[in-house]
Amino acid sequence: MANRSVNASQIVQHRLPADGADQLILAGVNDANLQELARVCGCRVVLRDDHLVLSGTLGEVERCVPVAQRMIELATMEKPFAATDIQRFADEAAESNGLAPGDLDAAKIILPGTRKIITPKSAGQKLYIETIAENEIVIGIGPAGTGKTYLAVAMAVDALHKKRLRRIVLVRPVVEAGEQLGFLPGTLEEKVDPYLRPLYDALGDMMPPDQMRRLLESRTLEIAPLAYMRGRTLSDAFVILDEAQNTTTAQMKMFLTRLGVNSRAVITGDKTQIDLPKREDSGLLEIERILKGIDGISLVYLTDADVVRHRLVKDIIKAYTRAQNDASSRKE
Repeated sequence: MANRSVNASQIVQHRLPADGADQLILAGVNDANLQELARVCGCRVVLRDDHLVLSGTLGEVERCVPVAQRMIELATMEKPFAATDIQRFADEAAESNGLAPGDLDAAKIILPGTRKIITPKSAGQKLYIETIAENEIVIGIGPAGTGKTYLAVAMAVDALHKKRLRRIVLVRPVVEAGEQLGFLPGTLEEKVDPYLRPLYDALGDMMPPDQMRRLLESRTLEIAPLAYMRGRTLSDAFVILDEAQNTTTAQMKMFLTRLGVNSRAVITGDKTQIDLPKREDSGLLEIERILKGIDGISLVYLTDADVVRHRLVKDIIKAYTRAQNDASSRKE
């Protein structure tokens, strides 16, 4: 690339070969991807023949190269991406500590029946998938949009297809997030369905509707409120406790002691979204403290760099974090 002796403010140019890449995927509609790359990295970006030409200061170009390479790689494999993904690519490059984009594919999950391939979108997500594969209990902590639940469900579906386990049990606490829903009409199942809907949505993205219906009817797949777990032993199962920040310490202990022979559990939660009357009652906060160091139990922390929703979600999370930190500083 550019010689290191070049003055940091001097304009340099770097050409990346893009032969074999689908140019529409690479550039985006009306060059939207290239324009976003230029905005994110601060340099000029031009697709010229079979090369992507980057122009700017040395720092800008060096920052842009790994992001552009990731885009070229995806376009060569004919894997579409949107302009909203490019900021995430840049964040991954900045925080990957040398992790090559292709390394993310090593942790991909291939789900039969849907032709769906789920690939981690960041180094943090890759670590999360690998940790789930290697440990019996994994606690995934991080903000909204980091794929905590989605990737855990994908790993559960993968384990079921490979016959490593006989069933999947997905669990959520039923805690109102500021709303009063107790007087809604309907049966108990109809009242709690909105709480469990995100789990149904994740599953619906990973298997055909008829297969999902058969698994639910045979109890191979079970989605239930946490309160339904008391007194049970879950053997030969992949168990996911979602929204664990809203479990009490007693509920968390109850859940952890449900695990039977040949079972594994993934516990997911966001410490910034505790809806319990008293924050300190959260079972997630307690297990984060007391379960560290136990063989077979691992904690994974995802950050705003792992957010894969709309690019503004990451900025919103950062803004709330700053506000909370400022409020804490004022109290001190």
